[in-house]
Amino acid sequence: MNKLILVKYAPEIFLKGLNRGKFERQLMNNIKKRLADIEYEIVVDQGRYFIKAQDVEAAVERVRKVFGVVEVCLVTEVERDLTAIKEEVLKMVSEIKPKTFKIETNRANKKFPLNSIEASRDIGGYVLHHYGEGLEVDVKNPECLVNVEIREKGAYIFTSKDKIKAVGGLPYGINGSTMLMLSGGIDSPVAGYLMARRGVALNCVYYHSHPYTSERAKDKVKELAKILSEYAEKVKLYIVPFTEIQMAIINGCREDELTIIMRRFMMRVACELAERNGVQSVSSGESIGQVASQTMEGLIVSTDCADRPVFRPLVTMDKTDIMNIAREIGTYETSILPYEDCCTIFVPKHPKTKPRLEEMRKSESVLDIEALVNKAIEETEIITY
Repeated sequence: MNKLILVKYAPEIFLKGLNRGKFERQLMNNIKKRLADIEYEIVVDQGRYFIKAQDVEAAVERVRKVFGVVEVCLVTEVERDLTAIKEEVLKMVSEIKPKTFKIETNRANKKFPLNSIEASRDIGGYVLHHYGEGLEVDVKNPECLVNVEIREKGAYIFTSKDKIKAVGGLPYGINGSTMLMLSGGIDSPVAGYLMARRGVALNCVYYHSHPYTSERAKDKVKELAKILSEYAEKVKLYIVPFTEIQMAIINGCREDELTIIMRRFMMRVACELAERNGVQSVSSGESIGQVASQTMEGLIVSTDCADRPVFRPLVTMDKTDIMNIAREIGTYETSILPYEDCCTIFVPKHPKTKPRLEEMRKSESVLDIEALVNKAIEETEIITY
């Protein structure tokens, strides 16, 4: 008998028709990259992926964070023999000691003499006969559900306690790329995670305002990018010096327009970085109405500077939803560290909430926009996780 990891991938992949093979290959490649420094073997048995790993615990923890995987199960492999299956199922049930149980069989190998229902009935009868008093069958709400998968190379048995929820989504890198505007707050790391979960490769840009924002603020963003890289194959972080741009805006524009003009420059920088690095889109953690710059009018004005699609996966979420995801993916505790980013340092007392596009264009026309953007990008620091 062997302990294996059964990898179940997203049902959405099954629906890809002629493209299904492309998605499956990407998923397999991503799993192999995640397990690169672990001794392992992948066995494919009638459409199921099984992993034999020397360090099972480490392999499970890594594979469950691979986008496209919805569940990993620790399974016991036995011979494709009814007696061997019965004995292993009895052993599992005896260890759990439930009051009620159910056998659920998937006979993928049609050469097996019993069909799924017949096999479940036969195995369940064996368990009831040999277990003793105090055990009953409950097909609707069993305390212990035993899954038996009968396939070409063997039979695989696991219980409900052996199932571990994974991140789901689509294979990372299958759906293009994005430049995520990553601040040190709660929202933008969640936005990046959700984009990556849909198969979009992540690049991150952070705007650093030295000396007004500390090195600890930069370190905080680095840590957030590192956490995101645990789910993504690779994450590039572009640290853009933003102080000169902000001072030019403060000295040349009205105070109530500072935030929205600053957001327009951030969008320009993100798009230019994307252009130079072959990235197809821009993403942000903005949500409708959450802060003054995130009104409908504010989002329209900032998007005006974009030369490629801008995605806002949090646009309809409230703060509680976002915080719950942040806790789940492990970014929350880092995001709430009290180090301010450049957006919070230069906030006007009364920011404009309904900016007009033509007015913003006129206000920023006094600035040498192209020169400011190019200089910031030329001085950008790049870190790869």
